[in-house]
Amino acid sequence: MGAAGSKLEKALGDQFPEGERYFGLENFGNTCYCNSVLQALYFCVPFREQLLDYYANNKSMADAEENLLTCLADLFSQISSQKKKTGVIAPKRFVQRLKKQNELFRSYMHQDAHEFLNFLLNELVDILEKEAQSAKDDQDPLPPSEKVANGPIAGPVNGTKKEPLVTWVHKNFQGILTNETRCLQCETVTARDETFFDLSLDIEQNSSITSCLKNFSSTETLNAEDKFFCDKCCSLQEAQKRMKIKKPPQILVIHLKRFKYIEQLGRYKKLSYRVVFPLELKLSDTVEDADIEYSLFAVVVHVGSGPNHGHYVSLVKSHNHWLFFDDENVEMIDESAVQTFFGSSQEYSSNTDHGYILFYESTASGHKS
Repeated sequence: MGAAGSKLEKALGDQFPEGERYFGLENFGNTCYCNSVLQALYFCVPFREQLLDYYANNKSMADAEENLLTCLADLFSQISSQKKKTGVIAPKRFVQRLKKQNELFRSYMHQDAHEFLNFLLNELVDILEKEAQSAKDDQDPLPPSEKVANGPIAGPVNGTKKEPLVTWVHKNFQGILTNETRCLQCETVTARDETFFDLSLDIEQNSSITSCLKNFSSTETLNAEDKFFCDKCCSLQEAQKRMKIKKPPQILVIHLKRFKYIEQLGRYKKLSYRVVFPLELKLSDTVEDADIEYSLFAVVVHVGSGPNHGHYVSLVKSHNHWLFFDDENVEMIDESAVQTFFGSSQEYSSNTDHGYILFYESTASGHKS
């Protein structure tokens, strides 16, 4: 990519951001699902900075035990410390570790970028939680009398529940949804909270992210066989149910459900629907009813007409420039080109490059890409 790299440097010229690196990632046989997500995460600057801080503070541990977190930190550190501004890096160690860790990603078949992102974020959280727990155990060892084969006998003091650890991965990506159910007989509202790292949205033809989010939060009536058991009435009752965002995340990841199982066909079909995603997004339908503003900084794009084959690329906004990452290749694109990835308004279109995972950053977080 020597020529392409120098072409990118020429295109940016004096505007090349100080200290920034734009590197393509080598493809190890259908690993574009992984490369496209890694580029989006690398340009999620708060996440990158915290990962590199973690790496700097845990270098000795990295030698002790390799895991997906140390491999990712090592890859990001390699990219950020390159002498050249552009080039290609082979994420070999990371891909090997990923395949070792999860058999789902072992084959050379086409994989799903969203499944990979989900697995990766949850895996990073598991590693950080285990590390925090073992550090706590080292600081606070139990006396021998209280140690038993299956862990300490003592239960939680006064029945208090252990607070879940909030890692820097949570701080970036985790939001909270509240599931409200209102009994139509006694008007009692039952609310159940659940955390999320991304929102998976159903899509419709010629729609927008705003309308998809509205549908996600729309009220649904539970009746007939779907009645709700109301604790106050002690019986099954008709009820209204809706989802609201209680705590919006710093980084809002939106997954468009482009792959739908079609009963009659007995298989998945790709929906090439045109779904407009704005560069600036206002998130309403939150519990506080306050509009939260987000700015788009990355898009993972699925290229191809079906779910079981195709290709992934990513669009990334860095220092007010939009870049296009396609495995080893990196090039500058115009902001107006982003809209060519909304989807197709006709069923059979020659355009098969469709936005699949969108990364938005809260503009209140004080960081701008």
